[in-house]
Amino acid sequence: MTQPQPDQIKADNLGRVFNPKRIALLGATPRAGSFAARTLANLQGYRGELYLVNAKYAEIGGRPCHASLSALPAVPDAVIVALPNPLVEAAVAECAALGVGGVVIYASGYAETGRQADIDAQARLASLARASGLRILGPNCMGLVNYGCGAVQSFQQFPPACEPGAHAIGLISQSGALALSLSQAVERGVSFSHILTFGNGVDVDAADMIEYLSGVEECRAIACVFEGMARPGRLVKAAELAFRRNKPLILCKLATGEQGARAALSHTGALAGAEELYRAALARHGVVFVDRFESLLEVAAFFAKAPEPLAPGAAIVAASGGAGIMAVDKAECHGVPLPPPAPGTRAVLKANIPDFGSASNPCDVTAEVVNNPDSLQACLQAMARDPAYGALVVAQTVAGDAFTPRLKLYSDIQAGHGKPVCAVWLSAWQNGPGSREFERDPRVAVFHSMDTCFYALAQWQRRARLRHAPETVAAAADPAARARVGLALRDVDGPPVLTERESKALLAQYGVAVNREARVDGWPAALESARAIGFPLALKLESPDVLHKTEAGVVRLDIQDEAGLRQAYDEIMANAAMISPPPRIHGLLVQEMVGAGVELIVGARMDPEFGPFIVVGHGGVLVEIIKDPAIAPAPVSPAQARDMLGSLKGAALFDGYRGAAAVDLDALAGLISRISRFIADHQADLSELDINPVICGAGRVVAVDALIIKKQDAGATRDTPKETSA
Repeated sequence: MTQPQPDQIKADNLGRVFNPKRIALLGATPRAGSFAARTLANLQGYRGELYLVNAKYAEIGGRPCHASLSALPAVPDAVIVALPNPLVEAAVAECAALGVGGVVIYASGYAETGRQADIDAQARLASLARASGLRILGPNCMGLVNYGCGAVQSFQQFPPACEPGAHAIGLISQSGALALSLSQAVERGVSFSHILTFGNGVDVDAADMIEYLSGVEECRAIACVFEGMARPGRLVKAAELAFRRNKPLILCKLATGEQGARAALSHTGALAGAEELYRAALARHGVVFVDRFESLLEVAAFFAKAPEPLAPGAAIVAASGGAGIMAVDKAECHGVPLPPPAPGTRAVLKANIPDFGSASNPCDVTAEVVNNPDSLQACLQAMARDPAYGALVVAQTVAGDAFTPRLKLYSDIQAGHGKPVCAVWLSAWQNGPGSREFERDPRVAVFHSMDTCFYALAQWQRRARLRHAPETVAAAADPAARARVGLALRDVDGPPVLTERESKALLAQYGVAVNREARVDGWPAALESARAIGFPLALKLESPDVLHKTEAGVVRLDIQDEAGLRQAYDEIMANAAMISPPPRIHGLLVQEMVGAGVELIVGARMDPEFGPFIVVGHGGVLVEIIKDPAIAPAPVSPAQARDMLGSLKGAALFDGYRGAAAVDLDALAGLISRISRFIADHQADLSELDINPVICGAGRVVAVDALIIKKQDAGATRDTPKETSA
């Protein structure tokens, strides 16, 4: 049998496990409190065929009990292995031999213990899955729930489902306990289609589950909480598939610390940590990250209920001035526009709001709506008709029976105008009257904080922009230039660390603009080159052993004349002589001094799982102070590079600051795109790439310093990297 590749998503048999027609409970027993007995109780509502298997019993609870799996009247789709650890491996092997679709393994005592024997036992289960195509959930797994067919393949008592709705969430959790805790949102009205856990993930993991749920019609959005994956590249492929199928994917990733992160020689290698790589790789496919576990289901429920946005703006309607101010603050924080109402809209508002209210956005309808409910309806309908607004945010400041009738008004607005109404439940009585009805409504999204509400709206708009953006591709490099760079990087006789001059020469092959320079040996040659290039100048030591020259004191900038050049030359040589151990010196670089401008750092982060990334951030001496990088999988198109630049906190500098000239963003985006193509084309031979700084001045964008570090096995035989697209 052909072995699946590590980064493939294996759809085979997933449906048989997650939506089985036949389930076998292996290890069935009438012993109260046992995992098997609790599982049997959970399966009483299952609408398929259920087989019990245990040679000790002829029947359990009035159901026939079979002596073995091979004695069953039909091959089950799913087998729940409720056996102790020592018996599991043989049972799984029998399932594989019979052609079972998949198994759920409750038993623990595998790789999670850290003991080699247990790690080996888990590896044998993985080998069984790969060799046979049998899907394995676990070991150390709590199981799964399919509310559609009543298959509760778990020993835990998950809550019964709400009435089936068109807004159900598919929940994925690596941790069974966290899945159970989230499932209790059913009690407040949240609807689930599936709850899937995978424990140690020896075979089926989050990527498989995302792939499956993305094709399930009754699942409107996928919520996933997990710690990490051994092969995260598969998660990217699953996210891409969900995006293509327009199935919103909301992730809450645990274990986001940077302990154990590798030490990097380049600045950009240190700027982009593992968590940033997860986010950058997945953001391209519309994945919504939720930092707070408590917000996961609120955001997922919104995406399950929300239609496609019709406009970028949001309208705020509240009977409280304070709630309106709170909403404005969070809208600004998340970049959600709050356009003023159109003249016709404003006229309706003014006709229905007292003078002490506000007929604007936010719209303060005041407490008078209690006396005149029709005024609230008139204001909301007017805002919903306004083409500037894609969503309405209403503040539910008080819980009570008197306010529950507003739910129909909110729900009717989305039904009539195609615009979601987000009800922010600000009452501290979170389960007060009306709360369950609001949550269960298929068109009204409920949030418990303004911050989460406007974050969700911002991500909703971002995801829609991604879906409708024209597909753009980073331009391919000249084949001859690509070949020349590849040969240089695979030169086994050359040093692994390229000098600044060597690095910039390779980048120039890809059309990256660099400043004029000359490598010189000795003072006479330095003076001659300086006269040829012209002042002002920069002077730098050329050495593959001095990676950060400024810190070593072997760089002098803005040299205005020959006297200054002589002084700079003497100082650099003196400082170089004090470096220990003595570096290899290839001479000095006499460089054209590029004028002042915005300084950026552009570089690469090479990840063995996710692949190559381009990193852009503030450069020069600020690189370690303002750690605000933009990160994207390489290559990027110029349009994607523009988006990266716009995401930087210092993006306003590009427009000109205190009289400085505006940066040519088209030229800068083009340079970033070409660098990203360089990274993607030569990912097999690059270890690190660092261009610091790129100086963006009036009408000119120039790379003035660069560092390339080759992979140590750069000369080994390897396949030529395939062309990739942005």
